[in-house]
Amino acid sequence: MPVFWLFLCVLGLAVIGSVVGRMRALQSAGGDSRKLHSLPNYYSANVGMWVITPAFAVLLVWLLAQPLFIDSRVANLLPDTAVSEDTTLGLVMSDVRRVAHGLDLAVAQGEMTADEARTLGPDDGDLRERLAGVGVALGSSVSPEVLRAAQDYRQLNSAGAWMMTIAVLVTAMAGLAFGVSKSTRDFRARNMVERGILAILIFAASIAILTTIGILFSLIFNTVEFFRIYPAADFFLGLEWAPSFSGRGGASSLGVLPLLWGTFYISLIALLVSVPIGLFSAIYLSEYATPRVRAFAKPLLEVLAGIPTIVYGLFALLTVGPLLVQVFGDNTVGWMSGGTAVITAGLVMGIMLIPFVSSLSDDIINAVPQAMRDGSYGLGATQSETIRQVVIPAALPGIVGAILLAASRAIGETMIVVLGAGAAARLSLNPFEAMTTVTAKIVSQLTGDSDFASPEALVAFALGTTLFVITLGLNVLALYIVRKYREQYE
Repeated sequence: MPVFWLFLCVLGLAVIGSVVGRMRALQSAGGDSRKLHSLPNYYSANVGMWVITPAFAVLLVWLLAQPLFIDSRVANLLPDTAVSEDTTLGLVMSDVRRVAHGLDLAVAQGEMTADEARTLGPDDGDLRERLAGVGVALGSSVSPEVLRAAQDYRQLNSAGAWMMTIAVLVTAMAGLAFGVSKSTRDFRARNMVERGILAILIFAASIAILTTIGILFSLIFNTVEFFRIYPAADFFLGLEWAPSFSGRGGASSLGVLPLLWGTFYISLIALLVSVPIGLFSAIYLSEYATPRVRAFAKPLLEVLAGIPTIVYGLFALLTVGPLLVQVFGDNTVGWMSGGTAVITAGLVMGIMLIPFVSSLSDDIINAVPQAMRDGSYGLGATQSETIRQVVIPAALPGIVGAILLAASRAIGETMIVVLGAGAAARLSLNPFEAMTTVTAKIVSQLTGDSDFASPEALVAFALGTTLFVITLGLNVLALYIVRKYREQYE
């Protein structure tokens, strides 16, 4: 049974159980709801909770565990000859899943029967043409072993789907029976429902933490594998980034310092653009602008935050880059030979960060107590003197936190760098040269059919871990500064 219909069946059982549980609770109280410990709705919710929670838990665990089990089982069934010297087990399993999906698609569209899909041979041209008609080309690269493994994969998936359906429905019906049996007038249904809601709230609050832990573990294992085959000292202290995918034994130089330099250089230019403009905008909106102007200008400024970064990248590539070449190019001062450069990406990224700095700084400045302003005015200070000597110093810790948050956003940017800064990894102080960043190289290293057992592919996870640690440190520092600010002025 498809997951969607299984989901609807569980919800249907939950509705039926809710009605039955409510009727049984009222029946046990002689039809008088005043004799019940809890309101009748709590008995309905309790039965529904006992139906849905265990059934969906089984469904979630099954959906997560079944692919892992089937991949492991099929991989063990593959003969050693299926994995040649120029490929890996992961690539072979990818072919197996692709062919299995093609067989399922062909059966669903009527191109072949289920029996034909189970008995399809590698030399059966007629059926192979029918598979090609649904977009699955079984070329010479698909060996008989892979085809047989794909057929086994389909059978295991089908059996697993039926077993999952039975397990989920049995669990739901067991929960229904248990919930209905508890629906008596003395049962504390409200307490049980409230504990269930509390558990849901705790789970929702834990999602962010669990997501962060999952991201961290997904990076750590591959990072450790990378450092087993590539020296950590060469990675962190190397001055050259020159990966080699030639396959002819050429050694790769995977030093991260040129990438970190490009990342920080572009981010620095972006902050030099965004911090003054954003901070001055925040001061104007919070201290000088009338309510009507503020109601119009602030949402208009924050529209910049909703523009996709790919649009900013295209703006850098098609507009800002050519404009800078006209100003600083070979026909004028000769500083800039191409539109892709550090200055191009930095300027556009700074424009993108303006609403981040402006909005956060505006909220922080508005949080400064009005009594501090009134005291300054009472001592004879002007509005500009009050802003310079009272408001900004009071809001400075929060403003610094906003700048650090904007810096972490700049460090993690990808599309603007890919389209605006180029792909050259170099150590240079010239902002009119093309450079690249850590995020851009993560994308390039994982693009294509690279072998994930090679250091050139695994280095992307080491780069991701390095970037994760840097941005996490900036965020922790920013939160620490903001918290210190709040403790001081709230």
